[in-house]
Amino acid sequence: MSHEMIARYGMLVVFLNVVGSSLGLPLPAIPTLITVGAGIALTTHGSSLTLVHFATTVGAATIGGVPGDMVWFQGGKRYGESTLHIVCKLSLSRDTCVRKTERFFGRWGVRVLLVARFLPGLSLVAVPLCGAMAVRLRSFILCDCAGVALWASVGLAIGATFASQIDVVFSLIAHFGWSTLIAIGIALVLYVLYRCCRRVLLEKALEKVRISVGELHALLASSSRPVVFDIRSAERRILDPFVVPGAVLADERNIQQIVEHYGTNRTLVIYCSCPNDVSAAWMAKRLRQAGVKLALPLSGGIGAWRAAGFGVDPAVAANHAAASGEGMQFFAH
Repeated sequence: MSHEMIARYGMLVVFLNVVGSSLGLPLPAIPTLITVGAGIALTTHGSSLTLVHFATTVGAATIGGVPGDMVWFQGGKRYGESTLHIVCKLSLSRDTCVRKTERFFGRWGVRVLLVARFLPGLSLVAVPLCGAMAVRLRSFILCDCAGVALWASVGLAIGATFASQIDVVFSLIAHFGWSTLIAIGIALVLYVLYRCCRRVLLEKALEKVRISVGELHALLASSSRPVVFDIRSAERRILDPFVVPGAVLADERNIQQIVEHYGTNRTLVIYCSCPNDVSAAWMAKRLRQAGVKLALPLSGGIGAWRAAGFGVDPAVAANHAAASGEGMQFFAH
């Protein structure tokens, strides 16, 4: 594709890419912005038209991105946690994207949208999380517009800065023809397959070291009760303010404090709200490395506990337990 065609149709291509990526489709939005930015720079040669083309392209990205984000925002507002699970399944980094996003949101609130698109997997979860956390529509639209515009501007600026180098790359692609595009396509397919295979292997490995809700229920009714840790974020507990009976609110990063308080001989069970119980599995592994003889993630978390028909307690009960000495107050997020 010539520089003139990129400059002429770049705005439309950017609009379609950003709309699709906002809805969760695996489209190369950033490479598209960089390519269009290079095409504009090479066509206009730094004239006054460059800023005009850049401004209109940023506008196209914003017009495409914000309505797409509104779909997930309203989904999060209406369906809450269910929407978060859906969007996380669309991410190649779904095992950790919810956890990271909740931490960012807990620190920055709706302002996380200003940088969300720069971090893989973050924007797709941050948008419905804003809806689930009842962020005001006006604040969401303002921050989302600013975030999309900033992200698009950076992508276009990178393309303009390295326009000559990108032109060389396109010249090589034109010289070698379809073989180059096929090689790039194969590389992308192999990368996706690698991520999928790694996820499957992780799920199989985790399945061997989990405890089921039925097994935990039986242990809680026995004389040798395990210590149950709820390591969900504060934001997730707002959405679902209940815990497994007797659970202690904890932070998976405070491994040493937990070991010092509870020792290494007690059975520890951990649950989280992330896909595949990854955060709980990670904490259990770290606890075993620290000397704990038996630390297990709860398969399915509190959702599986409820589905099995077992009762839950208000999260405030866990706070009272921590304050009374059964747990440790500084464990909580």
